Amino acid sequence: MPDEQRPQRRGGARPSAVVSAVGRIADECGDRLGRPLEVLDLGGGTGGVAVPLAEAGHHVTVVDPSPDALASLGRRAREAGIVDHITAVQGDGDSLGAVLAGRHVDLACCHGTLEFVDDPGATLHAIAQALGEGGVLSLLVSGRLSVVFAKAIAGEFGQARAALVDPSGRWGSTDPLPRRFDVDQLETLLADAGFTDVRVRGTNILGHLVPASLIDSEADRTALAELDELLVSGPGREFLRTLGNALHVVARRD
Repeated sequence: MPDEQRPQRRGGARPSAVVSAVGRIADECGDRLGRPLEVLDLGGGTGGVAVPLAEAGHHVTVVDPSPDALASLGRRAREAGIVDHITAVQGDGDSLGAVLAGRHVDLACCHGTLEFVDDPGATLHAIAQALGEGGVLSLLVSGRLSVVFAKAIAGEFGQARAALVDPSGRWGSTDPLPRRFDVDQLETLLADAGFTDVRVRGTNILGHLVPASLIDSEADRTALAELDELLVSGPGREFLRTLGNALHVVARRD
């Protein structure tokens, strides 16, 4: 999908905390397998996740419907000297079988994409088929409860209620996102697709609630990120993990 359609996550959660988490997952998988990983990045766009993984020595196949995003990815890959580590293919979840041609991957990333696909369940099934046994999925989606809180705090109570009760988690007809998710929905979708060991972690819990005028510097963004980390890292804070503007899910294929 074009980058301009992707949900924006003010406060830097996606390019820092989540990408760092994916790097740690890749390191763990690489240590376990004893080799660089084969990675699928569905909806990877301009390479925010793919480029760091390729720089770490893994081979990443980026599948994205936007030719402009893939062109930008190609430029980044050339500038970084990692062209041999990235394969860019125009397509979507429906084309994964043809793209991989029976080849399995060790790690699949699907970040900011499940909100836009026609059938989230079918997309997760396609990713599960692309993963080898024991393969790992990193899934990043927009959270329903975060927009409910944000709208209520802004005094937009009707939109907050709509986001809470609407099956797609939308606050109205002009909502730019086709859908948002809550933890129960994700766990059901992932179980149906054959994933186990599902772990959900909220990101950017506070960043989207704080007025932009109060985030003036990198120090402010760092302080918010550190506060978010403290909010979700302690014992007994499972509920807070569901309040992230984005929900980062790590799951394993049987």
